Amino acid sequence: MPVGLAAGAALAALFTSPMTVTGASAIVNPPPDKIVIDVATVNGSGCPINTAAVAVSPDNTAFTVTYSSYLAQVGIGSKPTDFRKNCQLNLEVHVPQGFTYAIASADYRGYAHLEPGATGLEKASYYFQGSPDTAASAHNFKGAYNDNWQVTDSVDVASLVWAPCGEERNFNINTELRVDAGTSDPTKTTSWMAMDSTDGSIKTTYHLAWKECPKR
Repeated sequence: MPVGLAAGAALAALFTSPMTVTGASAIVNPPPDKIVIDVATVNGSGCPINTAAVAVSPDNTAFTVTYSSYLAQVGIGSKPTDFRKNCQLNLEVHVPQGFTYAIASADYRGYAHLEPGATGLEKASYYFQGSPDTAASAHNFKGAYNDNWQVTDSVDVASLVWAPCGEERNFNINTELRVDAGTSDPTKTTSWMAMDSTDGSIKTTYHLAWKECPKR
């Protein structure tokens, strides 16, 4: 493992809800009743068993998904399959009756060391089970690079994908990290990209928009 990650990893995915939804039914704050989130399944080379966990914040405004082993790399000490790592989380989100939510934006963060000529890629998508609508994004990085990285994805209010009112559909979060040696020499160097850090303050943030469902 590259120097800088040896002490452990602590990237979190933090969900908050600061956005106001346009319309008469819009609310600023999340519902007061408790949100319950269960992990249905966790799959992927970036989140082996027991390396991803979900916790809801005490004030009910956020939940965190913590990864402890999410690193893609090429070069010295790497396996042929290490250039790409991914993680798919299938979450059961139990929202208080009468409310629904959507992903408004996401701030992804991590750390990368890319040799001159190497490249890195971060991809993400999220969707509700059974829905054809998928929000997706991709961000590229070029070496030489040796620093924290951060990207932000935003969704226009008119394009928000809302969880169906009155139904419980699992929420899927798919992420991917990819590193390509490019013109660098993988027999002499190592390039890597991580969605984790020894600094617990580095985290990924998913912002939620909330609204009330129509009265029946």
